[in-house]
Amino acid sequence: MSRSLCLTRQCLGLVTRIECIIRPLAGDNGRWTLLCAAGMSGAQPSAIRAQGPFHGPFVAEDVLEAIAESLFVQGYVECSEPPIWRVHLQAELRRVNGERYSLPGAFQRHPETDGQS
Repeated sequence: MSRSLCLTRQCLGLVTRIECIIRPLAGDNGRWTLLCAAGMSGAQPSAIRAQGPFHGPFVAEDVLEAIAESLFVQGYVECSEPPIWRVHLQAELRRVNGERYSLPGAFQRHPETDGQS
C-alpha cells in the first residue's frame, strides 16, 4: 500500500475529501505517524488528525489500509487530483513533533545542579 491516500465522496452535490499521509516522527527512532485531513473539496480542511506513534511504517500502512477499506464501504473513491492539503498535514506533523519534545521531563535540565559536584 502507498504511504498516502486521497479519497472523495459526492453526496447531495457536495464533494467530501479525505487526504492521509504516513510520515516518520522526529528523532530518527523508527516511529511513524498517520496524518489525515478531511473537509469539503476546494476548501480548507475542517478536521486534521494524527494517529500513532506506530513502530515502523508498515504498521502505519496497515492502519491506513483499514481506514481506506472502511471509507470505500461508505462510498469514497480514490481521487485522481493532486493532494491539496499537504501544507496542513505538514503543519500537523510539526505540531505533533513539537508536543513530543515539549513533554514535561522529556529533556528537562536541572540548572540548580549543573556544574556542581
